[in-house]
Amino acid sequence: MFSRASTPKDQNTSSTADVATVKAVPSIVSSDLTIEGNLNSAGEIQVDGVVHGDIKCKALIVGVKGSVTGEVNAQTVRMHGAVKGMIRAKSVFLASTARMSGDVEHESLAIEPGAYMEGHCKRITETVVTPALVAEVPRRTESLASGRVGGGLPKPAMAGA
Repeated sequence: MFSRASTPKDQNTSSTADVATVKAVPSIVSSDLTIEGNLNSAGEIQVDGVVHGDIKCKALIVGVKGSVTGEVNAQTVRMHGAVKGMIRAKSVFLASTARMSGDVEHESLAIEPGAYMEGHCKRITETVVTPALVAEVPRRTESLASGRVGGGLPKPAMAGA
């Protein structure tokens, strides 16, 4: 007749699931901070200060006063400040205040009028990249009877042996 109320264990499980679905806040390099070293993040990084090093993340935002010197690998890059180095990203956006010195490898690139860009732009696609990563390797087979590897022809007998 009466149903049992949910136990505290059930409540903990549901709150843990809710926390996992909440989007994490970005990591911020504030305007008064200078970092010398590489940054790695599974989420978003916002640079309003100075970073001397490589950055690998899901999304990178470089603020108007932000500066990055190094290689950037991300899914999306949104630049309002300066980057000196190569950018590899699926989507790259250079705002009118952006100053880019280096090459850009991208799937999608947008440059607002007034942005400074010095370097090469190269369009990449997943269809072009994927086959290179999945190159077929010739199979090696073993012949247990002969003790040979590769299943090829037997080695010629040496003269005088």
